[in-house]
Amino acid sequence: MGMSSETFWDGLDGSERLKERVEERAGVKVTMGSDAVRQALSAYGGIRRIGVVTPYMPVADEQVRRFFTDCGYEVAKLDGLKCASPVLIAHVSEAELRDAIRRVDGEGIEAIVRVGTDLAMARLAGSAEFWLGKPVVAINTATYWWALRSNGIADRRDGFGVLLRDR
Repeated sequence: MGMSSETFWDGLDGSERLKERVEERAGVKVTMGSDAVRQALSAYGGIRRIGVVTPYMPVADEQVRRFFTDCGYEVAKLDGLKCASPVLIAHVSEAELRDAIRRVDGEGIEAIVRVGTDLAMARLAGSAEFWLGKPVVAINTATYWWALRSNGIADRRDGFGVLLRDR
């Protein structure tokens, strides 16, 4: 399901309720970004302290923080890019995203998560894992990965980070 902020609303419980409603309405199983990122972080193992990049305004940033906190993660740093509209999210450059990744990295950060399905960061996240030496999870990559894995498909793909290549 290619939407992001709504899947984090009202924390873990809200996310699970949304998934149930969408699946009931659609009549099929769905993969949501919030759950996919949670599963991706779990697949890396041992991660507790994260940095998060969002395209959102502070009200949505707090919902993202609440979700990850409910899941047992400490959101040590969060950088909300405050995109002025949903359309402008797609206009954030790789250079801006690189700079945001650097802002949420730091001492004790075990992984970086980027939410916001309209932020194009799948390849950049894979590269950033290499130069940071830690997981960098882009929500789109995680959603694709979790959709495959939750349906028993173990396909691997290089160029998008450890998650799609090795997990």
